[in-house]
Amino acid sequence: MVFIEAVMEYGFLQKALLTSTMVGVICGVIGCFIILRGMALMGDAISHAVLPGVAISYMLGINFFFGAVFSGVLTAIAIGFVTQNSRIKHDTSIGIMFTAAFASGIIIITLLKSSTDLYHILFGNVLAVRSSDMWITLAIGMIVLLAVYLFYKELLVTSFDETMGAAYGLPVRLIHYFLMTLLTMVTVASLQTVGIVLVVAMLITPAAAAYLLTERLWVMIFLAAGIGVLSSIIGLYFSFTYNLASGATIVLAATFIFILVFLLSPKHGLIWKTLKVKKKRASLT
Repeated sequence: MVFIEAVMEYGFLQKALLTSTMVGVICGVIGCFIILRGMALMGDAISHAVLPGVAISYMLGINFFFGAVFSGVLTAIAIGFVTQNSRIKHDTSIGIMFTAAFASGIIIITLLKSSTDLYHILFGNVLAVRSSDMWITLAIGMIVLLAVYLFYKELLVTSFDETMGAAYGLPVRLIHYFLMTLLTMVTVASLQTVGIVLVVAMLITPAAAAYLLTERLWVMIFLAAGIGVLSSIIGLYFSFTYNLASGATIVLAATFIFILVFLLSPKHGLIWKTLKVKKKRASLT
C-alpha cells in the first residue's frame, strides 16, 4: 500500500514506473527473436558496445541516444564484416569487437571530469529517470513495436530458418542488420533502467521464461512482454522500498520468475517432468 500511495504522490516514481514498464515490454519482444536466433552473445555484445557512444555523447554535451545507436550499429556491422571476410567464426569476432568497444568506452570515461551520470548508465537508476529519458524510451518503444508488427512474417521466417528465408527471396542479411538496429535501440532505451551491464538479462531472461511456456511465437512475444513488465514493477517496488539498486532488483525479479517457470512449466517444468518419469516407471513395475 505504501508503494502504491508513493506512486500516486511522487512524479519521479510515476516516471520510473512508466519507463521501466516500457523497457520490460520492448526487451521481452526483441528478446524473443534473440533467443530463437541463438544470439544471446550478440545481445551482450551490443549492450556493451554502446558504451563509447554514450561516453562521447556526454563529452560533446548531446543526448546519449545518438552516440549509443551509432556505436552499437557500427559494432554490429564490424562483427559481420570480420566474420564474412576472414576465417574467424562469428562468436570469436563478437568477442573481439565488443570487448574493444567496451574498453574504448572505459578509456573515454576516465578522461571525463565527472562520471556520475555514466555510472548510472553502467548500472541503471530508474528512480532518477528524467522526463526526456522517459519520452525517448516511449518513442523507441513505439518504433520497435511498430517495426516488429510490420515485419513480423519476415522476422518469423528468418528466425526459424534463414535458408528457407533466402529461398523465399527475403533479404536475410538486411533483416539481420535491421534486427541488430532494433536491438541497439532497445539497449539504449534500457540504459537508465537497468544499465549497460544488466540489460542483456532483461533481453534474455523474460524471453527464455516465455520460451518454456509456449511453442507459438506470437504467444511467446506477449508472455515475454508480460514477464518483462512484471519484473520491472516488482524490481521497482523493492528498489524504492528497501533503497536497493534498481537495475539489480529488476533483473533478480526476472530471474526469480524464470526459476518458477523452469520448475513449474506445464510441459517443460523440471518438477512436472520428474513426476511424469516417476509415474511412468511406476506403471512399468
